[in-house]
Amino acid sequence: MPDELDPTPYDALLLLSFGGPEGPDDVVPFLENVTRGRGIPKERLKEVGEHYFLFGGVSPINEQNRALLDALREDFAGHGLDLPVYWGNRNWAPYLTDTLREMIRDGRRRIAVLATSAYASYSGCRQYRENLADSLAALEAEGLELPRVDKLRHYFNHPGFVEPMVDGIVRSLADLPEEVREGAHIAFCTHSIPTASADTSGPVEEHGDGGAYVAQHLDVARVIADAVRERTGVEHPWQLVYQSRSGAPHIPWLEPDICDHLEERHAAGVPAVVMAPIGFVSDHMEVIYDLDTEAAAKAGELGLPVRRSATVGADPRFAAAIRDLVVERAATERGQDVTPCVLGGLGASHDLCPVGCCPARAPRPAAAGADSPYA
Repeated sequence: MPDELDPTPYDALLLLSFGGPEGPDDVVPFLENVTRGRGIPKERLKEVGEHYFLFGGVSPINEQNRALLDALREDFAGHGLDLPVYWGNRNWAPYLTDTLREMIRDGRRRIAVLATSAYASYSGCRQYRENLADSLAALEAEGLELPRVDKLRHYFNHPGFVEPMVDGIVRSLADLPEEVREGAHIAFCTHSIPTASADTSGPVEEHGDGGAYVAQHLDVARVIADAVRERTGVEHPWQLVYQSRSGAPHIPWLEPDICDHLEERHAAGVPAVVMAPIGFVSDHMEVIYDLDTEAAAKAGELGLPVRRSATVGADPRFAAAIRDLVVERAATERGQDVTPCVLGGLGASHDLCPVGCCPARAPRPAAAGADSPYA
Protein backbone atom coordinates (compact mmCIF):
# COMPACT_ATOMS: atom_id res chain seq x y z
CA MET A 1 0.00 0.00 0.00
CA PRO A 2 1.41 3.47 -0.85
CA ASP A 3 2.41 5.59 2.16
CA GLU A 4 -0.24 8.20 1.37
CA LEU A 5 -2.98 5.58 1.81
CA ASP A 6 -1.51 3.84 4.84
CA PRO A 7 -4.03 3.78 7.74
CA THR A 8 -1.47 2.42 10.23
CA PRO A 9 -1.82 2.43 13.25
CA TYR A 10 -5.59 2.29 12.71
CA ASP A 11 -7.34 -0.97 12.00
CA ALA A 12 -10.90 0.36 11.78
CA LEU A 13 -13.02 3.49 11.33
CA LEU A 14 -16.08 4.10 13.50
CA LEU A 15 -18.84 6.36 12.16
CA LEU A 16 -20.37 7.82 15.33
CA SER A 17 -23.76 9.51 15.01
CA PHE A 18 -26.80 10.71 16.93
CA GLY A 19 -29.32 8.08 15.90
CA GLY A 20 -33.03 8.38 15.27
CA PRO A 21 -36.30 6.44 15.41
CA GLU A 22 -37.23 4.15 12.52
CA GLY A 23 -40.95 3.77 13.25
CA PRO A 24 -43.75 5.25 15.39
CA ASP A 25 -43.12 2.88 18.29
CA ASP A 26 -39.50 4.03 18.46
CA VAL A 27 -40.20 7.75 18.89
CA VAL A 28 -40.82 8.06 22.63
CA PRO A 29 -38.13 5.51 23.65
CA PHE A 30 -35.68 7.37 21.41
CA LEU A 31 -36.57 10.71 23.00
CA GLU A 32 -36.23 9.11 26.44
CA ASN A 33 -32.67 8.18 25.47
CA VAL A 34 -31.95 11.71 24.23
CA THR A 35 -33.31 13.38 27.38
CA ARG A 36 -32.22 10.80 29.95
CA GLY A 37 -31.56 12.35 33.36
CA ARG A 38 -33.55 15.53 32.69
CA GLY A 39 -36.81 14.32 34.26
CA ILE A 40 -39.00 15.17 31.26
CA PRO A 41 -42.46 13.53 31.52
CA LYS A 42 -43.48 11.00 28.88
CA GLU A 43 -46.47 13.15 27.89
CA ARG A 44 -44.13 16.01 27.06
CA LEU A 45 -41.98 13.66 25.00
CA LYS A 46 -45.06 12.64 23.02
CA GLU A 47 -45.65 16.31 22.22
CA VAL A 48 -42.04 16.75 21.10
CA GLY A 49 -42.36 13.56 19.06
CA GLU A 50 -45.04 15.10 16.87
CA HIS A 51 -42.27 16.29 14.57
CA TYR A 52 -41.34 12.66 13.98
CA PHE A 53 -44.94 11.44 13.67
CA LEU A 54 -45.43 13.88 10.77
CA PHE A 55 -42.93 11.69 8.91
CA GLY A 56 -44.31 8.31 9.95
CA GLY A 57 -42.20 8.21 13.13
CA VAL A 58 -39.05 7.82 11.03
CA SER A 59 -36.02 10.08 11.22
CA PRO A 60 -34.06 10.04 7.97
CA ILE A 61 -30.73 10.10 9.80
CA ASN A 62 -30.19 6.34 10.04
CA GLU A 63 -30.86 5.74 6.34
CA GLN A 64 -28.57 8.64 5.51
CA ASN A 65 -25.84 7.12 7.65
CA ARG A 66 -26.27 3.83 5.81
CA ALA A 67 -25.78 5.71 2.55
CA LEU A 68 -22.65 7.36 3.94
CA LEU A 69 -21.33 3.98 5.07
CA ASP A 70 -21.82 2.64 1.56
CA ALA A 71 -20.07 5.69 0.10
CA LEU A 72 -17.14 5.30 2.50
CA ARG A 73 -16.71 1.61 1.78
CA GLU A 74 -16.88 2.25 -1.95
CA ASP A 75 -14.37 5.08 -1.72
CA PHE A 76 -11.95 3.13 0.48
CA ALA A 77 -12.10 0.09 -1.78
CA GLY A 78 -11.66 2.21 -4.89
CA HIS A 79 -8.50 3.77 -3.47
CA GLY A 80 -6.98 0.61 -2.02
CA LEU A 81 -7.52 1.68 1.58
CA ASP A 82 -8.02 -1.56 3.51
CA LEU A 83 -9.90 -0.26 6.53
CA PRO A 84 -13.21 -1.71 7.76
CA VAL A 85 -15.94 0.81 8.62
CA TYR A 86 -18.37 0.36 11.50
CA TRP A 87 -21.33 2.46 12.67
CA GLY A 88 -22.61 3.24 16.16
CA ASN A 89 -25.15 5.75 17.53
CA ARG A 90 -25.49 7.76 20.69
CA ASN A 91 -29.27 7.38 21.10
CA TRP A 92 -30.59 4.51 18.95
CA ALA A 93 -29.60 1.24 17.35
CA PRO A 94 -26.98 0.38 16.40
CA TYR A 95 -25.88 1.58 19.84
CA LEU A 96 -22.31 2.71 20.34
CA THR A 97 -21.57 0.21 23.12
CA ASP A 98 -22.81 -2.70 21.01
CA THR A 99 -20.73 -1.56 18.03
CA LEU A 100 -17.58 -1.16 20.11
CA ARG A 101 -18.14 -4.63 21.58
CA GLU A 102 -18.40 -6.02 18.06
CA MET A 103 -15.21 -4.22 17.05
CA ILE A 104 -13.33 -5.63 20.04
CA ARG A 105 -14.53 -9.13 19.23
CA ASP A 106 -13.38 -8.58 15.65
CA GLY A 107 -9.91 -7.85 17.00
CA ARG A 108 -9.85 -4.07 16.41
CA ARG A 109 -7.23 -2.45 18.64
CA ARG A 110 -6.84 1.13 17.33
CA ILE A 111 -9.96 2.90 16.13
CA ALA A 112 -10.35 6.21 14.32
CA VAL A 113 -13.70 7.86 15.10
CA LEU A 114 -15.59 10.21 12.76
CA ALA A 115 -18.50 12.01 14.45
CA THR A 116 -21.29 13.31 12.23
CA SER A 117 -20.82 16.80 13.63
CA ALA A 118 -18.35 19.12 11.91
CA TYR A 119 -17.92 21.89 14.49
CA ALA A 120 -16.65 22.44 18.02
CA SER A 121 -19.24 22.48 20.81
CA TYR A 122 -20.18 20.45 23.86
CA SER A 123 -23.04 18.63 22.10
CA GLY A 124 -21.13 18.32 18.83
CA CYS A 125 -17.83 17.05 20.22
CA ARG A 126 -17.27 16.56 23.93
CA GLN A 127 -20.60 14.80 24.48
CA TYR A 128 -19.61 12.25 21.84
CA ARG A 129 -16.31 11.81 23.69
CA GLU A 130 -18.26 11.28 26.92
CA ASN A 131 -20.38 8.67 25.14
CA LEU A 132 -17.19 6.91 24.06
CA ALA A 133 -15.90 6.95 27.64
CA ASP A 134 -19.21 5.59 28.96
CA SER A 135 -19.14 2.73 26.45
CA LEU A 136 -15.50 1.91 27.14
CA ALA A 137 -16.22 1.84 30.88
CA ALA A 138 -19.15 -0.54 30.32
CA LEU A 139 -17.02 -2.84 28.17
CA GLU A 140 -14.16 -2.75 30.68
CA ALA A 141 -16.67 -3.85 33.34
CA GLU A 142 -17.47 -6.82 31.09
CA GLY A 143 -13.82 -7.81 31.24
CA LEU A 144 -13.02 -6.91 27.62
CA GLU A 145 -9.64 -5.59 26.57
CA LEU A 146 -10.23 -2.02 25.47
CA PRO A 147 -9.04 -0.59 22.16
CA ARG A 148 -7.64 2.92 21.82
CA VAL A 149 -10.05 5.35 20.17
CA ASP A 150 -8.98 8.60 18.47
CA LYS A 151 -11.59 11.12 17.35
CA LEU A 152 -10.74 12.74 14.02
CA ARG A 153 -10.46 16.53 13.88
CA HIS A 154 -13.31 18.89 13.07
CA TYR A 155 -13.84 19.01 9.34
CA PHE A 156 -16.03 22.10 8.85
CA ASN A 157 -13.37 23.68 6.62
CA HIS A 158 -12.28 20.63 4.63
CA PRO A 159 -12.89 21.15 0.88
CA GLY A 160 -14.79 17.87 0.67
CA PHE A 161 -17.32 19.23 3.16
CA VAL A 162 -17.44 22.78 1.77
CA GLU A 163 -17.59 22.19 -1.99
CA PRO A 164 -20.82 20.14 -2.04
CA MET A 165 -22.52 22.93 -0.09
CA VAL A 166 -21.32 25.51 -2.61
CA ASP A 167 -22.85 23.41 -5.40
CA GLY A 168 -26.11 23.11 -3.47
CA ILE A 169 -26.46 26.86 -3.00
CA VAL A 170 -25.67 27.57 -6.66
CA ARG A 171 -28.35 25.05 -7.68
CA SER A 172 -30.86 26.60 -5.28
CA LEU A 173 -30.18 30.09 -6.62
CA ALA A 174 -30.66 28.84 -10.16
CA ASP A 175 -33.99 27.29 -9.11
CA LEU A 176 -35.38 30.66 -7.95
CA PRO A 177 -37.52 32.67 -10.36
CA GLU A 178 -35.26 34.75 -12.56
CA GLU A 179 -36.76 38.03 -11.41
CA VAL A 180 -35.73 37.47 -7.77
CA ARG A 181 -32.57 35.42 -8.25
CA GLU A 182 -29.96 38.18 -8.36
CA GLY A 183 -31.29 39.90 -5.24
CA ALA A 184 -31.56 36.72 -3.16
CA HIS A 185 -29.91 36.59 0.24
CA ILE A 186 -28.28 33.50 1.75
CA ALA A 187 -29.22 32.39 5.28
CA PHE A 188 -26.48 30.07 6.55
CA CYS A 189 -28.33 27.89 9.08
CA THR A 190 -27.03 25.90 12.01
CA HIS A 191 -28.30 24.45 15.27
CA SER A 192 -28.81 27.03 18.00
CA ILE A 193 -27.15 26.23 21.31
CA PRO A 194 -27.14 28.09 24.65
CA THR A 195 -24.89 31.14 24.47
CA ALA A 196 -23.02 29.85 27.52
CA SER A 197 -22.16 26.66 25.62
CA ALA A 198 -21.12 28.61 22.55
CA ASP A 199 -18.92 30.94 24.59
CA THR A 200 -16.96 28.01 26.02
CA SER A 201 -16.69 26.00 22.81
CA GLY A 202 -13.27 25.09 21.52
CA PRO A 203 -9.96 25.27 23.42
CA VAL A 204 -9.79 27.60 26.43
CA GLU A 205 -7.82 30.25 24.54
CA GLU A 206 -10.69 30.50 22.02
CA HIS A 207 -13.39 31.00 24.66
CA GLY A 208 -15.28 34.28 24.40
CA ASP A 209 -18.41 35.57 22.71
CA GLY A 210 -19.60 32.69 20.57
CA GLY A 211 -16.39 30.72 21.07
CA ALA A 212 -15.10 28.40 18.37
CA TYR A 213 -18.64 27.33 17.46
CA VAL A 214 -19.64 30.70 16.04
CA ALA A 215 -16.16 31.51 14.69
CA GLN A 216 -16.00 28.26 12.71
CA HIS A 217 -19.45 28.76 11.20
CA LEU A 218 -18.68 32.35 10.22
CA ASP A 219 -15.39 31.31 8.65
CA VAL A 220 -16.90 28.58 6.49
CA ALA A 221 -19.88 30.80 5.59
CA ARG A 222 -17.45 33.41 4.22
CA VAL A 223 -15.63 30.74 2.21
CA ILE A 224 -18.90 29.46 0.73
CA ALA A 225 -20.25 32.95 0.00
CA ASP A 226 -17.01 33.86 -1.80
CA ALA A 227 -17.17 30.67 -3.86
CA VAL A 228 -20.81 31.33 -4.77
CA ARG A 229 -19.86 34.83 -5.91
CA GLU A 230 -17.09 33.42 -8.09
CA ARG A 231 -19.45 30.85 -9.61
CA THR A 232 -22.42 33.17 -10.23
CA GLY A 233 -20.81 36.56 -10.67
CA VAL A 234 -23.23 37.97 -8.07
CA GLU A 235 -22.50 39.15 -4.51
CA HIS A 236 -25.33 37.65 -2.46
CA PRO A 237 -25.64 39.18 1.04
CA TRP A 238 -25.57 36.56 3.78
CA GLN A 239 -26.04 36.05 7.50
CA LEU A 240 -25.48 33.22 9.98
CA VAL A 241 -28.82 32.25 11.55
CA TYR A 242 -29.98 29.55 13.93
CA GLN A 243 -32.71 26.95 14.29
CA SER A 244 -33.96 24.06 16.44
CA ARG A 245 -33.85 25.89 19.74
CA SER A 246 -35.09 23.86 22.72
CA GLY A 247 -34.96 24.12 26.49
CA ALA A 248 -36.15 26.67 29.03
CA PRO A 249 -37.15 30.04 27.50
CA HIS A 250 -35.25 32.08 30.14
CA ILE A 251 -31.88 30.63 29.06
CA PRO A 252 -30.24 32.69 26.27
CA TRP A 253 -29.59 30.80 23.03
CA LEU A 254 -27.86 31.89 19.86
CA GLU A 255 -30.02 34.10 17.62
CA PRO A 256 -31.55 35.11 15.24
CA ASP A 257 -33.91 32.23 14.63
CA ILE A 258 -34.43 31.39 10.96
CA CYS A 259 -38.15 32.24 11.04
CA ASP A 260 -37.47 35.62 12.66
CA HIS A 261 -34.75 36.20 10.06
CA LEU A 262 -37.15 35.47 7.20
CA GLU A 263 -39.64 37.98 8.63
CA GLU A 264 -36.91 40.61 8.96
CA ARG A 265 -35.58 40.01 5.44
CA HIS A 266 -39.08 40.22 3.98
CA ALA A 267 -39.77 43.48 5.85
CA ALA A 268 -36.51 44.87 4.46
CA GLY A 269 -37.64 44.15 0.92
CA VAL A 270 -35.36 41.21 0.17
CA PRO A 271 -36.93 39.38 -2.81
CA ALA A 272 -35.84 35.80 -1.95
CA VAL A 273 -33.75 33.73 0.45
CA VAL A 274 -31.73 30.55 0.08
CA MET A 275 -31.53 28.61 3.35
CA ALA A 276 -28.19 26.80 3.52
CA PRO A 277 -27.93 24.29 6.40
CA ILE A 278 -24.14 24.41 6.81
CA GLY A 279 -24.32 23.17 10.40
CA PHE A 280 -25.67 19.75 9.43
CA VAL A 281 -24.05 16.79 7.71
CA SER A 282 -27.28 15.31 6.34
CA ASP A 283 -30.97 16.08 5.80
CA HIS A 284 -32.12 14.73 9.15
CA MET A 285 -35.08 15.83 11.27
CA GLU A 286 -33.83 19.31 12.19
CA VAL A 287 -33.48 20.03 8.48
CA ILE A 288 -36.66 18.47 7.09
CA TYR A 289 -38.87 19.83 9.90
CA ASP A 290 -37.32 23.11 11.04
CA LEU A 291 -36.38 24.27 7.55
CA ASP A 292 -38.43 22.32 4.99
CA THR A 293 -41.61 22.41 7.09
CA GLU A 294 -41.63 25.21 9.66
CA ALA A 295 -39.43 27.83 7.96
CA ALA A 296 -40.92 27.07 4.55
CA ALA A 297 -44.40 27.62 6.02
CA LYS A 298 -43.31 30.96 7.45
CA ALA A 299 -41.93 31.99 4.07
CA GLY A 300 -45.23 30.94 2.46
CA GLU A 301 -47.16 33.16 4.89
CA LEU A 302 -44.91 36.06 3.98
CA GLY A 303 -45.05 35.41 0.24
CA LEU A 304 -41.24 35.23 0.29
CA PRO A 305 -39.67 32.86 -2.27
CA VAL A 306 -37.23 30.50 -0.53
CA ARG A 307 -35.16 27.51 -1.48
CA ARG A 308 -33.29 25.13 0.80
CA SER A 309 -29.91 23.93 -0.40
CA ALA A 310 -28.65 20.40 0.13
CA THR A 311 -26.45 19.11 2.91
CA VAL A 312 -23.37 17.07 2.00
CA GLY A 313 -24.97 13.71 2.89
CA ALA A 314 -23.19 10.87 1.12
CA ASP A 315 -21.59 13.05 -1.56
CA PRO A 316 -18.50 11.25 -2.90
CA ARG A 317 -16.39 14.32 -2.11
CA PHE A 318 -17.36 14.05 1.55
CA ALA A 319 -16.48 10.35 1.58
CA ALA A 320 -13.11 11.30 0.04
CA ALA A 321 -12.67 13.96 2.73
CA ILE A 322 -13.17 11.36 5.46
CA ARG A 323 -10.59 9.13 3.78
CA ASP A 324 -8.25 12.12 3.75
CA LEU A 325 -8.87 12.77 7.47
CA VAL A 326 -8.10 9.15 8.35
CA VAL A 327 -4.90 9.05 6.31
CA GLU A 328 -3.84 12.47 7.63
CA ARG A 329 -4.32 11.45 11.27
CA ALA A 330 -2.64 8.10 10.71
CA ALA A 331 0.44 9.81 9.26
CA THR A 332 0.51 12.19 12.23
CA GLU A 333 0.32 9.28 14.66
CA ARG A 334 3.28 7.68 12.85
CA GLY A 335 5.28 10.88 13.44
CA GLN A 336 5.23 12.16 9.86
CA ASP A 337 4.92 15.82 8.87
CA VAL A 338 1.42 16.47 7.57
CA THR A 339 -0.10 19.47 5.78
CA PRO A 340 -3.82 19.38 6.58
CA CYS A 341 -6.25 20.15 3.78
CA VAL A 342 -8.35 23.16 4.85
CA LEU A 343 -10.04 26.25 3.45
CA GLY A 344 -10.64 29.62 5.11
CA GLY A 345 -8.70 31.54 7.70
CA LEU A 346 -8.83 29.35 10.80
CA GLY A 347 -6.54 26.51 9.79
CA ALA A 348 -6.92 22.90 10.85
CA SER A 349 -8.49 22.03 14.19
CA HIS A 350 -6.56 20.14 16.86
CA ASP A 351 -6.24 16.37 16.67
CA LEU A 352 -6.44 15.94 20.44
CA CYS A 353 -9.04 17.91 22.37
CA PRO A 354 -7.17 19.85 25.08
CA VAL A 355 -8.15 20.16 28.73
CA GLY A 356 -10.99 22.65 29.13
CA CYS A 357 -12.19 22.27 25.54
CA CYS A 358 -16.01 22.53 25.27
CA PRO A 359 -16.53 21.79 28.99
CA ALA A 360 -19.65 20.14 30.39
CA ARG A 361 -21.70 21.75 33.16
CA ALA A 362 -20.82 18.79 35.39
CA PRO A 363 -17.41 17.22 34.71
CA ARG A 364 -17.56 13.70 33.26
CA PRO A 365 -14.89 11.40 31.82
CA ALA A 366 -14.39 11.82 28.08
CA ALA A 367 -12.35 9.62 25.77
CA ALA A 368 -10.07 10.75 22.91
CA GLY A 369 -8.78 13.90 24.59
CA ALA A 370 -5.87 15.16 26.61
CA ASP A 371 -7.88 14.55 29.78
CA SER A 372 -9.02 11.05 28.78
CA PRO A 373 -8.81 8.21 31.30
CA TYR A 374 -8.34 5.90 28.31
CA ALA A 375 -4.92 6.48 26.77
